[in-house]
Amino acid sequence: MNSDSFIKGRGAQQNTDNKFSAYSYESRDDFLEFCRLEGESADTNKTQYITIFPKTIVNKVTSPDIGMSYSMNMYQGCEHGCIYCYARNSHEYWGYSAGLDFERKILVKHDAPKLLEAKLKSKSWKACTIVLSGNTDCYQPAEKEFKLTRKCLKVFLKYRHPVGIITKNTLILRDLDILKELNNHGLIGVNISVTSLSEKTRRILEPRTTTIKKRLEAMRVLSSEGIPVNAMLAPIIPGINSHEILNLAKAVSENGAFSMTFTMVRLNGAIGEIFTDWIKKALPDRADKVLHQIQECHGGILSDSRFGIRGRGEGKIATQIHDMVRLAKHLYFIDKKFPKLNTELHQPFKDGQMKLF
Repeated sequence: MNSDSFIKGRGAQQNTDNKFSAYSYESRDDFLEFCRLEGESADTNKTQYITIFPKTIVNKVTSPDIGMSYSMNMYQGCEHGCIYCYARNSHEYWGYSAGLDFERKILVKHDAPKLLEAKLKSKSWKACTIVLSGNTDCYQPAEKEFKLTRKCLKVFLKYRHPVGIITKNTLILRDLDILKELNNHGLIGVNISVTSLSEKTRRILEPRTTTIKKRLEAMRVLSSEGIPVNAMLAPIIPGINSHEILNLAKAVSENGAFSMTFTMVRLNGAIGEIFTDWIKKALPDRADKVLHQIQECHGGILSDSRFGIRGRGEGKIATQIHDMVRLAKHLYFIDKKFPKLNTELHQPFKDGQMKLF
């Protein structure tokens, strides 16, 4: 890795152009020279929190590649900085870049708990699991300050509504008290992402995430309380973590995971450019090999947008990965099953106790 040109603590190493904007990013040599002469930094690399005011918070998921019906996100953008994150493209809709902007300009929805409560009280709403972090991690660093995830979990508990969580941050254990209460009613399912058992790999792929050791500990704590945990081996990247599938499956099973799922890496939209730039700087010795193997899994291209295929891949390498996952499930999850969440309790709680009178 070229430490002189690599932005430490971030995944993306550039701001790609926003396809919806007429403007583009450019670091001009004269500006950089001016900053040098003045002893100033051309880029502070600081995270900025920006308040936004959406009218709704619960989203209907129509993609066949995503295993959920509804999702909600208290934050847009994610400071974790995972280089492969498919959510990067969504930042362009807000006028920002899918690159560094995605990690450094975090949009905060302070009204999320109020909007969620209005949705759950709606007469037309029928209970169906809503997943937190369908796009960006609900326990990213911003949650320490704003506590919107915790507030929303209290709303789910108040209305006895099922909720799923996807995270790679052990901040989830802060809310263990609420999670236990939700679990008493069969209303909670947790998905913890574990991409590699190597800290070196984790640090370059997911620079501001919790360590793998702590994620496994969180999995163990949650499962010991009877809270169902699914391990997400996602994404599997040929040439980077594809050789770890069996070891990953064994580790998450031993730490209490009820089940495991996986997805192939997919570099849609601007992510292909961001990932290519990153790997040539972070792993220059194997960049071409990894990129070619990813292309082999997606019909010879990086940006594969075909529904039903882009998350699974195709070809010999993808087939080998699928075979390895099947073997892993047979070895470590043959007698385990993730439970279905309870949707039967919500209706009487829509109007609180008013229906008693």
